[in-house]
Amino acid sequence: MPQTITVSAGALVEAAEREVETLSAEEAIKLHGRDDVLLVDIRDIRELQREGRVPGAFHCPRGMLEFWIDPATHYHKPQFAQDKRFVFFCAGGLRSALAAQTAQRMGLKPVAHIRGGFGAWRDAGGPIEPAKPKA
Repeated sequence: MPQTITVSAGALVEAAEREVETLSAEEAIKLHGRDDVLLVDIRDIRELQREGRVPGAFHCPRGMLEFWIDPATHYHKPQFAQDKRFVFFCAGGLRSALAAQTAQRMGLKPVAHIRGGFGAWRDAGGPIEPAKPKA
């Protein structure tokens, strides 16, 4: 029997964006390098290898986010225990909306995400470390 999906991915993203702060790429670029802000790149490692990275961004694969945030897990990362503003981004701004919503619901604050993600960051002239060729 086929499944009937009652809530679309787009509806989930729209709901997340009503709950979390959404920054333009230009606003996010102005935050780059500040000591009180942690940019969190939730893209898959293959995306980073293919497209490059935002210098200084902390890489947290989306699949590990909840475990790396939660100090009760042995996966916890100290970056998420800092007193900072957490700005999430992915490739296009959809996964990061959901990630920011999850982080906020878990108690991490303040959080935001970048509308348009890494693509918007790149197109707005944000700094990027180019992908390294595979050896």
